[in-house]
Amino acid sequence: MKLFVGLGNPGVKYANTRHNIGFEVIEALSNRWNIPLDIAKHKGRYGKGVVQGEKVVLLQPLTFMNLSGECVRPLMDYFDIEIDDLVVCYDDLDLPSGHIRLRQKGSAGGHNGMKSLIQHLGVSSFSRIRIGIDRPAPGIAVPNYVLGTYSKEERALMDQAVQWSVEACEAHLQKPFLEVMNEYNRKVSS
Repeated sequence: MKLFVGLGNPGVKYANTRHNIGFEVIEALSNRWNIPLDIAKHKGRYGKGVVQGEKVVLLQPLTFMNLSGECVRPLMDYFDIEIDDLVVCYDDLDLPSGHIRLRQKGSAGGHNGMKSLIQHLGVSSFSRIRIGIDRPAPGIAVPNYVLGTYSKEERALMDQAVQWSVEACEAHLQKPFLEVMNEYNRKVSS
């Protein structure tokens, strides 16, 4: 069983903000795989299904970003999901808007949602899809920037990044994450 997690903040106030791009990937997977996110449990919203013969769980933690681990760890325990079967999608200030970068391990890189996950999982070696949102212009505070919405130009780049992230998740159903990583890390939005 594979668990795909998208990090974000719950509620209409945060919809379509840069910090919620992980939620967007999970919603896109939900639509593509026809798996409704209709179960509220373990401080999250999730759905279960079978895709290409593989059992999958799609999860959006509802704990707010900084407490994401409080949702993911209990759900992994409940379904007995191994760390190798976890893929986390989230926003990254250190990548240009619309770029994605897949990794099998790494630090939190200053991302509070990832800090929470690493703390609650007890490891930093799990698969992740980092989705670039770029850095704010000088004079704009990072919290205001990540909780802000996209320009029209950025939105087009982010739609492409969501599509690539969805494709990478789907490819991982049949291929090891390292193979998927080698294929999708070459893609660049323009």
